[in-house]
Amino acid sequence: MTTVHPSPLLRQALLADATTSGAFGLLMLLVAEPLGHLLGLPEVLLRSAGAALLPYVALLVWLSLRDQMHKGLVWAVILGNILWAADSLLLLVSGWVAPTGAGYAFVIMQALVVLMYAEFQIMGLRRSGAVAV
Repeated sequence: MTTVHPSPLLRQALLADATTSGAFGLLMLLVAEPLGHLLGLPEVLLRSAGAALLPYVALLVWLSLRDQMHKGLVWAVILGNILWAADSLLLLVSGWVAPTGAGYAFVIMQALVVLMYAEFQIMGLRRSGAVAV
């Protein structure tokens, strides 16, 4: 597996992703019921998504603090972000949920933010230097 010295952009993109994901994860866990009513999204969906974000946040923080990163693990984070955004948009067109206008805005905006982090992580990975063997 190729190892890289993370660029400042990669490190910052991972930490920003962790911060945002942690805030949204806690929000969805702690106030899932009122949030679900406001957004028209099932409480169990919000709680599950919030719970899934917390270990992800731990991974991002751990990874961002490393002096060297495995390139494959960074790509896994990037692909996970892209998949999260695609699944979020699929949720809206699937008919599985009936979100309110605020729900549509919430899901679309978080999907766009996740894609933005993926793009910054790709740019940061490209700027990272390979570790000499």
